Amino acid sequence: MHFDKPTYTVRRTRKKDIPKGLYTKDPATGDIIFNKEIEDNQMVSPKSGHHFPIGARQRIAVLLDEGSFVETDAAVRSTDPLKFVDSQPYPDRIKRYEKDSGLPEAVISGHGRIHGIEVALAVMDFRFCGGAMGAAAGEKITRAVELAIEHKTPCLIFSASGGARMQEGIYSLMQMAKTSAALGRLAEAGLPFISILTHPTMGGVTASFATLGDVILAEPGALVGFAGARVIKDTTKQTLPAGFQTAEFLLKHGLIDQIVSRIEMRDRLREILSALHLRRKPAPA
Repeated sequence: MHFDKPTYTVRRTRKKDIPKGLYTKDPATGDIIFNKEIEDNQMVSPKSGHHFPIGARQRIAVLLDEGSFVETDAAVRSTDPLKFVDSQPYPDRIKRYEKDSGLPEAVISGHGRIHGIEVALAVMDFRFCGGAMGAAAGEKITRAVELAIEHKTPCLIFSASGGARMQEGIYSLMQMAKTSAALGRLAEAGLPFISILTHPTMGGVTASFATLGDVILAEPGALVGFAGARVIKDTTKQTLPAGFQTAEFLLKHGLIDQIVSRIEMRDRLREILSALHLRRKPAPA
């Protein structure tokens, strides 16, 4: 018997290029998630609850009543009082921060409503110079506190910062005292300050206004501290407890009041504001 040798045709197919920006890996589980799923869930993983970074404007949009936000002090911008130059001039860095983040500064401030309750607020954005607090950021936070005093409303500050902005030297460090003094005046006026710590909240921000809240909340997994773990370990020559700068560790040791998911933040703030400012008792569970 004779069998013909089969012939094969090789067809070359071009591998489809998967567009970038469609998927993100969940650090908590390793799962691959559609970016839209995360974006539709306030930048929180629907499965693990991992909190991805969220921009200041996006946070404000999901936090406040629709259409209620009025931005203030948008013209307050960073300057270069020390004529600072490292690998490039500080003004050039500022321009890059503005371009990369789409923001004028590391803080967006203004006033709006949460479930009808008027609040003044300042929201830090880590994308602008790592949320570092310079003179402009400190000024915007101070003015937000003063706005609360003027309108007799509570004040909310969402922190996300690596600390003081080294390019502004002592002018940056002065913001620690200035913002703290403003909060002292808010307390004298009998108005509540709620501080919300997000990932990360470090350095001079932690050492000033971020830890002065009448109520201090934190998002799950937020890194909160002054110096970094490596600096502390090298200085103290001691083995540090696992996770000692996480929100969960701080809650366990009484340094914050509650850990609140971003998904629940708006409703939790309503409960707290109702109790502290409107003097309403929370509804029974």
